[in-house]
Order: sequence, then structure tokens, then C-alpha cells
Amino acid sequence: MVIGAKIALEDGTVLKGEGFGHETTNAGEVVFATGMTGYTESLTDPSFKGDILMSTYPLEGNHGVSSDWYQSDKIQVEGFIVRELCKDVSNFSSQKTLDDFLKEFKIPGISGIDTRDLTIKIREKGSMRGVISTEDQDDDELVDMALNHPHITDRDLVPMVSTKEINDFSKDFDKKVAIIDCGIKKNIINSFLDRDIGVIVFPYDADYKTILDYSPSGLMISCGPGNPDRVKETIATVKKMANRLPLFGICMGQQLIAKSFGAQSYKMKFGHRGANQPVKDLNSNKVFITSQNHGFTIDKESLEKTDLELTQVNLNDGTPEGISHKELPLFCIQYHPEAGPGPNDTGFIFDDFVKEMDGY
Repeated sequence: MVIGAKIALEDGTVLKGEGFGHETTNAGEVVFATGMTGYTESLTDPSFKGDILMSTYPLEGNHGVSSDWYQSDKIQVEGFIVRELCKDVSNFSSQKTLDDFLKEFKIPGISGIDTRDLTIKIREKGSMRGVISTEDQDDDELVDMALNHPHITDRDLVPMVSTKEINDFSKDFDKKVAIIDCGIKKNIINSFLDRDIGVIVFPYDADYKTILDYSPSGLMISCGPGNPDRVKETIATVKKMANRLPLFGICMGQQLIAKSFGAQSYKMKFGHRGANQPVKDLNSNKVFITSQNHGFTIDKESLEKTDLELTQVNLNDGTPEGISHKELPLFCIQYHPEAGPGPNDTGFIFDDFVKEMDGY
């Protein structure tokens, strides 16, 4: 049976389509991602917590879903918007359909939406609060729910996705890296394990002394959702650890590291989400195609008053994509070198950090 569904935005826009997934009503910030593949990875990416995700690629669901592709143990988005839902799975690895996947984790989806038009609206007006409903809800009621939903800048999302306990994957490894989990993806952990580096994952609010008790060879700050200004515990830990170990950050990790040295962050108009963002390295002049997922970034002018320097920029809008310290073994990036599926241009970043740990 086909069920109706709606997506309502805070500006009063109400779009109607066909529902799939779980019958419920959820609120969040409506954002778009431009990747042609990887909906399973995106839906389970903790950095999308608090977001209603829209795919700009017009057909989703054709290769089904496999738990091997999960980036966390569940769907993290609040809802999924697609132009067309494919119900006929064409992949031998698939374990379930996209529809069944959303039902399993009680997440609503809507199809039959003009995603091109909605993407243009978000690009022009910026990301907006919205409500997705696969229930029988009044239009005005949904718009009011969107208007009354907290802005993502005011939400504490990292505690919702960070581990609550220390997870040790370092047994039988000679070297190990400590990772502060602000919303880590499984691919990041695997990227270190594949390089024979053990991993110890700590909660976002772990004390620096607790981390040092494990004698790691380096410290990484992971990606994560929401406003970096609100992750004060991790910023405080970075301040105490920056001169003790080689330090590396990805996505929100870059923002938190930069803020610990006095730089400022701000919310972007609609962010970078997708697998096709061009990044230029200022030292080599090489350009990489990268996978990204962030709605906040560092104000590059604010770096001038710190001991950090800009090393990479986004060629679309000039925002910071790489930062390093002028003296300490510290560097960070805004994009995702561990992306899969996605471009593999920057996988060497992990090798570079392993070298820093080896030489420290």
C-alpha cells in the first residue's frame, strides 16, 4: 500500500510525495548531498545526526543495503528525501531493501519530490529546519513544528553519537592511536587497523590523563555532527594534549583543533556534502577530489592570530580544507580521506600521520 508523505520547511513550503520507511514524523535540518553512490554509508554516518538528508542523485535504493557498508550501528539521519525510490535491488551483496532499512530503524522517507528544485531553494536560502512526515498531519501543523524545532547551532549532538565507554582495538598491535569520538565512522577505525595501527576510541569528554594512561603514539579527533562551539570538553582536552603527542583531525576534528588554538568557526550557508569537492594543496599545488560532510567551517582569517597555518583550500568557495601547526607535529583536514565509496585521492593522509607517530 502506498502511503502519503510530506516535507515541510520553516519558510512555509510544503511538498507532498510518497512515503516509505517507518510511519512517523521527525524534525531536523534539511540538507543535500551530491554523491552518486553511498546512501547506506551516508545514512549511517554520525555526522548526519540531526539532519534530514536529501540526495541530489535522482535514483536511490537500486543496490539495496548491506550491514558491511554501515558507518555506525544504526541510521543516524532524521529522514531521507529522494526523487525516486528503486524497489528492485540489483546487487548480490544486498541484505535488505532501502525501504526495509528505514523501517528497521524507524526512520521516515519520502519519494516523488522534485529534489532539483528543493536543492536550488536550499542553495539560495540556506539549509532550513524542516519536518518529514509519513503520517496524516496538517500542513500548518508541520510548518509550526519546523519553526519551533531548535536550530542545529543550539543542539548538543555530539553526546548523542559518541561512545559512552572506552573501546580498545589495540590488542596485538605494536603501535596504537587514541581517537576522541565525536561521531566516528567505522572506515576511520579500519583505515588505521589496515595499516597495523591499533585503535583506542574514547568518549568525546574523556579526560586527557585517562587517554595518556593508555600510552598512545598519537591522538586523533574524529568527525562529528553539529556546532563545534558546543563541544567544549574536547576542545579543553586538545589544549592539554597538543604538545604531548602527534595530533590529527578530520572534519569536526579540524574545527575543534583549530578552536583550541584560538581560531573561530561559523555555520556555512548550506555546507559541503558529497563525493566531488575539489581541494587544492597550497604546498604542492595538487588538486584532490574529496568526500565531505560538514555544515560548519573555520574562519580562515582567524587563523592569522594563532600558531596554525592554512595548507589546503576548497576550490569552490575558498574555505579551509587543511591546517597545520607551525612547529608541532599537528595537522588536520576538513574532508574525509577514509570515504568509501568515494574518491581515494587522499588516502595517503593516514600514511602521513603514521609517519608522524613513528618519528615522534
